[in-house]
Amino acid sequence: MAPIRTPEQKKERANGVIVASCLAFVVGMTGMAYAAVPLYDMFCRVTGYNGTTKRVEQASEIILDKKIKVTFDANIASDLPWSFKPVQREIELKIGETVQIEFEATNMAKKATTGQAVFNVTPMAAGAYFNKVECFCFTETTLQPGEDMKMPVVFFIDPEIVKAVETRGINTLTLSYTFYAREPSKPVAALTVKPAETDNKL
Repeated sequence: MAPIRTPEQKKERANGVIVASCLAFVVGMTGMAYAAVPLYDMFCRVTGYNGTTKRVEQASEIILDKKIKVTFDANIASDLPWSFKPVQREIELKIGETVQIEFEATNMAKKATTGQAVFNVTPMAAGAYFNKVECFCFTETTLQPGEDMKMPVVFFIDPEIVKAVETRGINTLTLSYTFYAREPSKPVAALTVKPAETDNKL
């Protein structure tokens, strides 16, 4: 026969269930918060939402007889001692035409420093139509003291930009990069196999 619980015991059990439920909720929400950032970033990169450009594997096969101007903007966070600028401030290209431009970064510090770039396109509605074939973004870059590096970007503007109501009147886009300092990733350490200790006991 099951023991009969007193009202106090029942209240303690109910309180324990509530506390456990609250803890599980907090842990779950914390996990979702950490997952939200990479998932949101992936969503933006795939859809072009919030001015984020799309990454593609091949160039456009359609080139329109209509031109559009693209200007380039470069920024550096205050904690990164670099000089960073576009080699060309702007270009004019045909919609659908694949072009390559370059940015240039120089490490002004007396020690090696590492940075990583984020980017966006304005107007934001045009981000979904700015397709990158090659880009230095999302890749950490380490420069030695005084080292100068040219960073290519290969892209095209999707011809579909002229069909969408919100973008067909756009004549100028701006591709903007900002470099932030970061700690360089550590290489995976090789596993060291220790020799088995010899038991000298007889």
